[in-house]
Amino acid sequence: MHQVTTFTVFKIKGLKNKYFAFKSMSSFVAQCKSVESLEFIKLMGCGSNGGFSLIPDFGQYSLLCVWRSELDANTFFTSSPLYNDYLSHTEAFQTIYMKATMSHGMWGGKNPFQIDNTLHDNKQTVAVLTRATIRWKDMMRFWLDVPSVSRSLKEGPKPIFAAGVGELPLRYQATFSIWGDGDAMKSFAYKNKAHVEMIKKTRTVGWYSEEMFTRFYPYKSIGNEIFKF
Repeated sequence: MHQVTTFTVFKIKGLKNKYFAFKSMSSFVAQCKSVESLEFIKLMGCGSNGGFSLIPDFGQYSLLCVWRSELDANTFFTSSPLYNDYLSHTEAFQTIYMKATMSHGMWGGKNPFQIDNTLHDNKQTVAVLTRATIRWKDMMRFWLDVPSVSRSLKEGPKPIFAAGVGELPLRYQATFSIWGDGDAMKSFAYKNKAHVEMIKKTRTVGWYSEEMFTRFYPYKSIGNEIFKF
């Protein structure tokens, strides 16, 4: 069996459904702990303004799962009463199936991703997940710099999809993005002035107590077509 990671984007409309999704942040993951084939799970909220903002977007949430195999993921998505109840409160959803090709760092003290570096190809579509725990003392400095990086996404190579997500507002932050190829992703990461400056500050200030960078090969999509890749 080969490990598979899935990333699902949920679009939600209506006050009742938004309240349900917000309430699920405190219960959904705990109720999934008994799923034997599920090796890692995070239900995350999204920021407004494309996801990179202190202001939450109560109309969009995301679910990251690491599965023992693709079959296990399919079984959960099609037959889990809990998951399908969540879907019944959404307007649209899209799930991306991926395999990790490179990863370093930790998330909650561990790295859940098994690497298959034979899939690494700069000419293929690439997905990137970054995640960090911000030190309390550096939180204000960090969030003052975020808007410049968010604006910089409009310059140079643009991602197919990008969102700022997180388990807990302000402190536990992650980004998920999909790029047309590895060269476009690298161009943003290492040539975009605002992003390069943010990387430098990360190294000099040291405002993360834990961080992770993972690169994936996305090979399959199910659900609504919120974005194409």
